[in-house]
Amino acid sequence: AALALDNGLARTPPMGWLHWERFLCGIDCTTDPRRCVSEWLFMEMADVMAADGWRDAGYEFICIDDCWMAPTRDEHGRLQADPERFPSGIRKLANYVHSKGLKLGIYSDVGNKTCAGFPGSYNHYDLDAQTFASWGVDLLKFDGCNSGTLELLAEGYRRMSLALNKTGRSIVYSCEWPFYLRPVQQPNYTEIKQYCNHWRNFFDVYDSWSSIKSILDWTALHQDSIVKIAGPGGWNDPDMASIFVFLSQLVIGNFGLSWDQAVTQMAMWAIMAAPLFMSNDLRHISPEAKWLLQNKEVIAINQDPLGKQGYQITKDKNFELWERPLSGQAYAVAVLNQQEIGGPQNFTFSLTFLGNGLACNPVCSVRQILPASRDWGVYSWVSSLSVEVNPTGTVLLKV
Repeated sequence: AALALDNGLARTPPMGWLHWERFLCGIDCTTDPRRCVSEWLFMEMADVMAADGWRDAGYEFICIDDCWMAPTRDEHGRLQADPERFPSGIRKLANYVHSKGLKLGIYSDVGNKTCAGFPGSYNHYDLDAQTFASWGVDLLKFDGCNSGTLELLAEGYRRMSLALNKTGRSIVYSCEWPFYLRPVQQPNYTEIKQYCNHWRNFFDVYDSWSSIKSILDWTALHQDSIVKIAGPGGWNDPDMASIFVFLSQLVIGNFGLSWDQAVTQMAMWAIMAAPLFMSNDLRHISPEAKWLLQNKEVIAINQDPLGKQGYQITKDKNFELWERPLSGQAYAVAVLNQQEIGGPQNFTFSLTFLGNGLACNPVCSVRQILPASRDWGVYSWVSSLSVEVNPTGTVLLKV
């Protein structure tokens, strides 16, 4: 049987937009139609993604998360869309999204109910896969709520992978398998990559620095087990439920991330080769946020064809030094300042730290990508770099 590893998809980390975190299930479509989960929301986002450079920057998926379904299956046992939220049906929405040069993602669950209580795919894996394919769906996010035993969880993820491939349609398979295993047992990432194109490792991300920091700390702590498995066809998601959160207003007091913290998330998600899924309102986004999210140099690092995930190479008090091998014998390097008080601080490190001593041997050029782009010049193997970094900020370099 063809497995997800062999489906030819997700050769680089997927990029797109999804509604969870910014647009939640509880928003009523009668009282707040512009912010509720509905076909109009996705059509408007598709329009903006096509018109304002998001599609051209690489953000190709527009993804529906939980609460799109009707409370019950139809008379043939098939999933059906909520008739008030999606009166035209998912097939017509997919056609609209495709007409904009984009791809549609959808959500289901391995168990008998989704996390929000709608019908899950348990005992309906083949039927649901065929339904999604008939609608023209291009990505499935498959959650793990209400799955019963760990054996049923694993069986469900395997069966949906095979069911998707049997449809003959190219559907990226996004799993939450390891996240639900970890409280009980160590995930077998080799097996998971056989079946899934990307998989969630950690809790939902929220619009807060503490959430971003906890994801980075967890990733560094577990990097020995997760970094080596990532690569073309299969990627670690730091936080599948909302893979990339960057809200539309970047002014302290309006939303949870400061500018420096937003730079940190963008830089570190690129270092980690993480799928980039925005959860924001693209209809109302600041020029600064748009510049950061569409930054071609950062996206090129995230999408580097070598497909190696980055890792932390040293930690010194509040500073962390991360690197990611890139194609063309280059490296992406991130200097992260975890301190949350005071002003900018300098961190100095030897270039012999990078690439096991090979990145700058005998010389290398250094270019700063974030928070602003500029060339730093050429350095020898024995040189040191001194980097000034704001509190909770990151300087991203390409060496």
